[in-house]
Amino acid sequence: MKNLRRNDLDICADILRVTRSGAKKTHIVYKANLNFSMIKGYLGRLIGKGLLAHQGDHYTATDRGISWLSRYDDLAYDSAMSPEAVAFIV
Repeated sequence: MKNLRRNDLDICADILRVTRSGAKKTHIVYKANLNFSMIKGYLGRLIGKGLLAHQGDHYTATDRGISWLSRYDDLAYDSAMSPEAVAFIV
């Protein structure tokens, strides 16, 4: 049976997908299937890496974040690819 749990990179990718056009924290929580205690760490991490921008109460994926997401999706498409190999692109 396949492991249905998402890893950190999957969660970061989900957040970047939701924020491509901008989103409030509540929208990100619901669309990325997270909770409010989890989202704080992920948002901070993505902002710190320059993948996400925060202005007022909106979060938006940066050009770098969209580029990262595109590369992640390309690599993750190959299901044999390990998460460690995908992490190499960060």
